[in-house]
Amino acid sequence: MRPFYAVTGVGLAVALAASGCAMPSAAGDGGEGGGSGDTGGRVVLADSTPLDEFNPVSGYGSTGVSPLYEGLLRPAATDDESLPDLVPALAAAEPEVSDDGLTWTVRLREGVRFHDGTALDSGDVAATYRAVADPVSGSPIASDYTSIARIGTPDPLTVEFGLDAADPGMPARLLLGIAPSELLAPGPAAESTLNTAPVGTGPYRLQRLSPGEAVLVGDPDHRDGAPDVDTLVLRSVPDENARAQMIVTGEVDGTVLPPALAAGLADRDGLELVSVNTADWRAVALPTAHPFTGDPAVRRALTLAVDRESLVEHVLAGHGRPATSPITDAYPEFEPVGVAGVQPDADPAVRRADARGRLAEAGWRPGPDGVLVRGGSADRAEFVLAYPVADSLRRELASAVADQLREVGVAVELWGGTWDEIEARAGEVAVLLGGGDNPYTVDTQAYRTLHSRTPLSGPLDNPGGYGNADVDRALDAARRASDPAERTHFYRQALRAYHRDPGHLFLVTLEHTYLVRDTGHTGPAPILEPHSHGTTWGPWWAIAHWTARP
Repeated sequence: MRPFYAVTGVGLAVALAASGCAMPSAAGDGGEGGGSGDTGGRVVLADSTPLDEFNPVSGYGSTGVSPLYEGLLRPAATDDESLPDLVPALAAAEPEVSDDGLTWTVRLREGVRFHDGTALDSGDVAATYRAVADPVSGSPIASDYTSIARIGTPDPLTVEFGLDAADPGMPARLLLGIAPSELLAPGPAAESTLNTAPVGTGPYRLQRLSPGEAVLVGDPDHRDGAPDVDTLVLRSVPDENARAQMIVTGEVDGTVLPPALAAGLADRDGLELVSVNTADWRAVALPTAHPFTGDPAVRRALTLAVDRESLVEHVLAGHGRPATSPITDAYPEFEPVGVAGVQPDADPAVRRADARGRLAEAGWRPGPDGVLVRGGSADRAEFVLAYPVADSLRRELASAVADQLREVGVAVELWGGTWDEIEARAGEVAVLLGGGDNPYTVDTQAYRTLHSRTPLSGPLDNPGGYGNADVDRALDAARRASDPAERTHFYRQALRAYHRDPGHLFLVTLEHTYLVRDTGHTGPAPILEPHSHGTTWGPWWAIAHWTARP
């Protein structure tokens, strides 16, 4: 057996010492309301997400960061500039990998207990992973774990993962939060008691859950000891303007806000804007069975018509980067491939002119109202672009994209709906997607989005039905490649094939933006974040390791 990691990962203690960041609260300002009000151990945060989805089988904490759960591994880094190392958490040491890469053996820490007092053992690990893979669970993250063919438990503190093929992305699959086997009853994950009564091994446990508020308290029996911040109050406030008001008045110590709104409030007394690099991208999935966007020539033209630099400047207030694929420059597999043969740094006006020319070559001509038509007026250059109605940032991106495509004669009808409504029309309408769910392996970044749909695909994995045999072959080969150089070769091959025949309009990679007040603590700097963010991430990702400043 050989250890997977050639270099020891950066421990959280090292990250803490290296960063030494002041945790920007109502504490320092003596604000009234729900904020800390002192340098003690209570922090109040407002988030947009509901507080009834704490089940790891449904994906909560699947990237190794959660106050309630822990995985076998966890991410650790000194900053957000590069991918973090994945280091042991519930694992006692780095995983041991067989020479053929097909068996991963993980030894568990001794003496770890869940919040209900039961001891962690290998059966709990196996039960959690099996629940994710069980089709009855309906887990939205199941496709991330298909490389795991079997799970063995040779003794109470040893887990063996058997793979059908070598999987270089396996370390990221060991971030999944572990729950007690007794609470993983068969059935849909959405109906599990873990959603509202979570039981993990994390540094915090749920003390009280009421509509709109969860109170977490430090676990004094955690192996790292009780956190200095002994009470963490999470409030669910879907309306971003309400969250903004709460942070301005000092009712909360921190919140997540869209970039433009956060930037507009950053100069208020006592507020600090924290912007964190991510692998969280936005893209428009084009329906490939649609009369207009089903034409590969049209899709190539539309990718050129989008001015990504303008989206970053005007919609993201500068807090992001242009994106042309789900593999961003955070990954060694990244390659700045030109979109449809045009270099990504080409002038936007040049790209738009090229887009108009390509649409004309495909037979599209201006109609009476300026919208392109083909074959008389039978076919119009138009489609519906759906976005989640509660997401203001996606709404603004959708509106900006519609304005840009109008300049080349394409009419885009915007439609805001619930995710259930959007899923029901997937394949019929374009969808403004967010990606980067598990950014610590490039496989999940690319496979869900660019590979042809499979029986395990989620409803929003490649909802436009894009398929390209060359892309599929390269992505499948990358999954099987054990040599890093060979793997990079296949991912870059997949990207080149994709850019010759795109199926999406990749737009931007976000920086997540948070407004915070000084709580009188010091803690680790933020790390590169996934698509999922909010008060579990940002400045608070390692809140259990905050220490009070003298």
